[in-house]
Amino acid sequence: MMRRSNPARGHTLIEFAIAMALGLLVTAGAVSLYTAQRSAFEHASDAMRIRESGLIALTLIGQQLQMAGFVPADVARYNTPAPLFGCSGGRPTGADDSLACETLPSHSDGVAVSYVGDNVSTWPSSSGQTTDCLGQAVTGASAALGDKGVLVVNRYFARVSASTGEPELYCEGNGKTGSAQPLVEGVERVRVKYWLAGALAASDASAVTADQWAKVVAVDLCVLVRGAPRGQRSRYVDCDGVGALASDSRPRQAFSRRVAIRNHAEDGA
Repeated sequence: MMRRSNPARGHTLIEFAIAMALGLLVTAGAVSLYTAQRSAFEHASDAMRIRESGLIALTLIGQQLQMAGFVPADVARYNTPAPLFGCSGGRPTGADDSLACETLPSHSDGVAVSYVGDNVSTWPSSSGQTTDCLGQAVTGASAALGDKGVLVVNRYFARVSASTGEPELYCEGNGKTGSAQPLVEGVERVRVKYWLAGALAASDASAVTADQWAKVVAVDLCVLVRGAPRGQRSRYVDCDGVGALASDSRPRQAFSRRVAIRNHAEDGA
C-alpha cells in the first residue's frame, strides 16, 4: 500500500523558517534603532551637560569679577590688595596682600578677586558673618576692616581632581585659606585676559605689572569644558580661537564672555 505524503507538514516548516527570519530581521532593526536613539540621547545629554557647566562657570567667575574692588558706602576706600591679580598658566598662591603664581599642569589661568564684603554683598553665614566663594565665614584680625566690613579674596582656577580624575573649576576663599573646593565639573581650562585703561588689546596676566592691576577696566573670560568619551576624536575651537583636534575621544567646547570691572577708579584707588 502506497503512503501518501503530507504536504501540510512541509508547508508548515517553510512558514516557520520564514517567520523566524522575519522575526530576527525585526529584532535586529529594533536593536539597531534603539542603539542609534540611545547614542543620540547620550550625545545630546552630554552636549547639554557641557553647555550647563560652561555657562555656570562663566556666571560664577563673572559675578565675582564684577565685585572686584567693591567697597560698601559706609567703609572707607582701601588701596591694597589690588582688586584683581592673575596668573598665566597657574594659580594664585601666598598671602592675600602678596599673591604669587604657582604653575598648573592644566595650563589653566588663575585669578584672584578682592573686595570688601558685608552681609549685603555676600550671603551671610549661619552666624551672620560675611562669606567667601565657598560659603565659609571670613573672620580673623587679618581680614578686618574696622567693624563694618571684611576683606574677601576668592581665587579661581581649573585642575584635575585627585579623587575623580576629572577636570574641575575650583575656588579657594580666604574664609579657610588652603582649602580649595571644586565648583563645576568638566572645566578643563580657564583663560583670562585683561583690558587696561586706554589699551588697544587685552593682555595676558604675565604682561600686567604689579601697579597695573588696579587699572584693569574689563576682563575677557573663557572656559574650556570637556565632555564624556564618545569613541572618536573630535575637533573644537579653543579659548584662543584656534582650531584643534582632541587628543582623546572627549568632545570639548569653549565658552566666553567679557566682564566690565564696575568698581574701577581712574586714579587706581
